[in-house]
Amino acid sequence: MADMAIKLENIGIAVRDIEAAIAFFTDLGLSVVGRDEVSGEWASTAVGLDGNHAKIAMLRTPDGQGRLELFEYLHPDAIETTPTLPNEIGMHRVAFSVDDLDAALEIAARHGCRPLRGVANYENIYKLTYVRGPSGIIVMLAQDLTKS
Repeated sequence: MADMAIKLENIGIAVRDIEAAIAFFTDLGLSVVGRDEVSGEWASTAVGLDGNHAKIAMLRTPDGQGRLELFEYLHPDAIETTPTLPNEIGMHRVAFSVDDLDAALEIAARHGCRPLRGVANYENIYKLTYVRGPSGIIVMLAQDLTKS
């Protein structure tokens, strides 16, 4: 069997408030590359939800490689769940490398987002933490200490 070309396009995250999520991620350094509202037969078929109607925003990292697609469901109603725990099966977290973890944590705190426990140092190679981000999503922030 021949290898099929594949590449990661984006990570999709359903959020309670798309504006708050956009503000959080753009403050961290991502940029909005597109916004839309999607609905109709194609959207229902693609996602597998009858009457699918959502606000969407595509964001990307400054290097152009990483992309997040944020969704705020208008129909059907969004389903509130308890925030994901680090050991739950399923979509786990989105991770970013940052040049300055302390600065990133100050930005996160301005959005009411704080580490689940604290900042860890992995063998003086990485300083990292899991932050509870907008809509309760887990965001990992890591600084490569070998580059500072």
